[in-house]
Amino acid sequence: MAYPRWHHILMESQRHALKAVDEWNCSSGNYCDFLTHMHKAWHYLLHAEFHKDKIDYHFRDPKTGQYILIDNEPKAWDLEWCLKQRYPDSGDIVRLNAELFVALRNKVEHRYEHNLKIATGGKAQALVMNYEHEMVAFFGSKYSLADRLRFPISLQALTAEGRAQLQKAAKKLPKKTRDVVAKFEAAIDPAVLDDLKYDYRVRLVPIVGSKTDADLAINFVKLDELTEEERKTMVEAGRQGTVIIKDRHVEVADKAKLRAKQVAALVEEQVPFEFSAYSEHLEMWQRLKVRPAKDSADPYATDARYCIYSEAFNSYLYTPAWVKKVVKEIGTVEKYRAFFDKEPRMKKNITQFPKQAGAPAAEGDAHPQSKSA
Repeated sequence: MAYPRWHHILMESQRHALKAVDEWNCSSGNYCDFLTHMHKAWHYLLHAEFHKDKIDYHFRDPKTGQYILIDNEPKAWDLEWCLKQRYPDSGDIVRLNAELFVALRNKVEHRYEHNLKIATGGKAQALVMNYEHEMVAFFGSKYSLADRLRFPISLQALTAEGRAQLQKAAKKLPKKTRDVVAKFEAAIDPAVLDDLKYDYRVRLVPIVGSKTDADLAINFVKLDELTEEERKTMVEAGRQGTVIIKDRHVEVADKAKLRAKQVAALVEEQVPFEFSAYSEHLEMWQRLKVRPAKDSADPYATDARYCIYSEAFNSYLYTPAWVKKVVKEIGTVEKYRAFFDKEPRMKKNITQFPKQAGAPAAEGDAHPQSKSA
């Protein structure tokens, strides 16, 4: 049977995708090779789509309209240009994820490959899953790679000692390498950074009890297929960072979380006016519906990107993403006026640093049972 050219391009794309995953999962795999193969996988995938849709994906001279030639062959669109044509919206999450790895491919220092692999694991998972979704959505489920990919067996990540080693390794990245990701993400909305299409993070919950014939080693749970009680349990585990090992729960909910006064202090460091936890911050979380009121019957009904309810402290805690969100919403005098419909209280001394954060939660941040203000 003679296959069309797009089919052969797609098969080459799949070959690179499988090779990339093999490099990632192999204990002696090379992170640079993973980046290279996923780059080619995405590149060939989009070329296959363009070819099937009869879209000319070669560069032309804007003055003459003639093809730009390399070794007497028309120069094909590079991956960055392909992504811009396939996803015209510069804020598209799939495009942003792929563009990050284009940037990383050009900047990786070989001696820090292992550390960078750890630090970008969720984003790499999203890159592969986005690739699979794009391919199946365009060419159909018969081209899926799901039956050829396996969940890797891991020792480190499934133990407390292993998690500590992974965190330590990630911290060893040099500033220059960390800045590649930091600068890329600086202009991206926090909601995008938390999206699974950009950074796919999972929580592993060991399965206990009797096994059925339908059970696989890895089972993916869809929240909309759970009962209300099951869904609440899973959502709270995801929000609070609960690691479940058989019947024992290890709570890591409050790591890197902030009280209202800490949020106010961090915001005030970045704006030219005063920002109070008791007025501006209170009004912002109310209007943006980040968390329920203090007398809510369901204190857990928060926007988990920005706020969680902590049972341990019987109060609400906020995420660093919330600080970014606040600064983005009201970070200039003009934005402040537009949001609050009043003039900001300008700092009397711009060089004066705000008071150290860490005081008790501000009024309005405690749960109704809490006795604190």
